[in-house]
Amino acid sequence: MKQLELSLKTISAQETYPVRHPILREGRPLSECEFEGDEDPTTIHLGLYSKEKLIGVATFLKKSNPCFSEKVQYQLRGMAILQRFQNKGLGKIILDEAERLLTNKCHRIWFNARKIAVNFYEKNGYKKTGEPFEIANVGVHYVMTKKII
Repeated sequence: MKQLELSLKTISAQETYPVRHPILREGRPLSECEFEGDEDPTTIHLGLYSKEKLIGVATFLKKSNPCFSEKVQYQLRGMAILQRFQNKGLGKIILDEAERLLTNKCHRIWFNARKIAVNFYEKNGYKKTGEPFEIANVGVHYVMTKKII
């Protein structure tokens, strides 16, 4: 594979759509790429670029899950890598940077992981909690989490 010349930076919610849409909402209206909390001042959107092309995204929302006791938590949403760049360790780059950015801002990251992504997150230190559940029009998910402090 050619050298990707990777860079990672914070981006706007709308800038995530070209990756969110084909990977997470394929065949559905573009408006479904908008998440509640996308525009909150505490929300962080990360974009991974190969040269100048956006190839991966993730959003981190300051949002607590009552299953966890930590006062300050962030929820990961909309993590996606364009198809041709998947399985190359690029998602780990995004997670590592997010954990670095959030280390002094929260105590726990949690999210609803698609069944097909569970192994990836487990390899990166996240743990499943609770039973699998269905999200309509999306599929089976597990709550996953990691303490970061």
